[in-house]
Amino acid sequence: MNSFYESRQWLAYLFVAAAVLIAVGSLVFSHHLVRELAKEERNKIEIWASATQLIASGDENADMSLVLQILQSNSTIPVILYDSTTGRLSANNITLPQNGREDFLQKKIEQFSHRHPPIELPELNQFVYYDDSYTLKKLRIYPYVQLFVIAVFIAFAFFALNRSQKAEQNKLWVGLSKETAHQLGTPISSLVAWTEYLKLKKVDPSLITEIEKDLDRLQSIAERFSKIGSVSDLKKVALQEPIQKTVGYLRNRLSDKVEIVFEFPSHPAFVLLNESLFGWVIENLTKNAADAMSGQGMITFSITEKEKNYLLDITDTGKGIPKSKFKRVFQPGFTTKERGWGLGLSLSKRIVEMYHHGKIFVKRSEADKGTTFRIVMKKSAN
Repeated sequence: MNSFYESRQWLAYLFVAAAVLIAVGSLVFSHHLVRELAKEERNKIEIWASATQLIASGDENADMSLVLQILQSNSTIPVILYDSTTGRLSANNITLPQNGREDFLQKKIEQFSHRHPPIELPELNQFVYYDDSYTLKKLRIYPYVQLFVIAVFIAFAFFALNRSQKAEQNKLWVGLSKETAHQLGTPISSLVAWTEYLKLKKVDPSLITEIEKDLDRLQSIAERFSKIGSVSDLKKVALQEPIQKTVGYLRNRLSDKVEIVFEFPSHPAFVLLNESLFGWVIENLTKNAADAMSGQGMITFSITEKEKNYLLDITDTGKGIPKSKFKRVFQPGFTTKERGWGLGLSLSKRIVEMYHHGKIFVKRSEADKGTTFRIVMKKSAN
């Protein structure tokens, strides 16, 4: 299962890489087109400047009709002709204001000179300043618009993929949970009947007591599975209660070398909980902590208060989790164990965030020193 989700992640990464390559290729090609068009416009303006100089020189051998045709052909490139001798300014393809035309053109000259070096007409002591055509300006902007469109497309694609994956996971979780609860119902009922039969046979009461404890445990597990996918029934409960109850059950099933420490406030930390489901979260985190310590170390349950929330920190003294895997540990199928489905932390995240509207995350972790998982739960209104 882990390899399945990792393969889907790699497909997503390949999709992003392909989109980036397309975007980069488009940028390179667009910039190439812009440079080529800029060169072409520069050549046109140089020809236009030569025609201007030719018509001013009054050369009788020049084909004036061709010169005029060249001058009239420029209908897209903004041009300003500056005569340094007289200070006269004339413009082409520029919309001029009714007042302050000289100042307006002087500002335009400054703008144009920053974009393109002017073309000098030495015989006439004149300079031609020009700007990019409207088409070239649009072409310069086009790659960035294209990048934006690609980025939006990638974002929507990932959003759709994420929603699809979550919907698929939801169906899998709910279907698996309901079926498991249904399948557990029959053997549990049978075991209850066998327990009553053993009582009638006056079997050792201590044995029956232990069997009933395990039956209660099985019924609790079946109840948990049956509630997955249903509307969560939340009740006002002191956060300390499900922790102590779950750890109390697990204590006898953990190694004697595992020390459990509670650091709870003196007052009840009331929150809205489904005890059965939240107990499942505590059980998963406790078992993971014990496994991380190889059955030897300390697990600390600490409750602190902050504004409108209670913070539950579960700290072990195990081998730790690399920072790069802080988020991955909650993915279905992710596991570092040789055995197991890698569903415990994923299920815990769903229970805390979807059913209790809280948060769960790895607060900190250090190699060979331990890990702290934090659960944030909203305080219950009085």
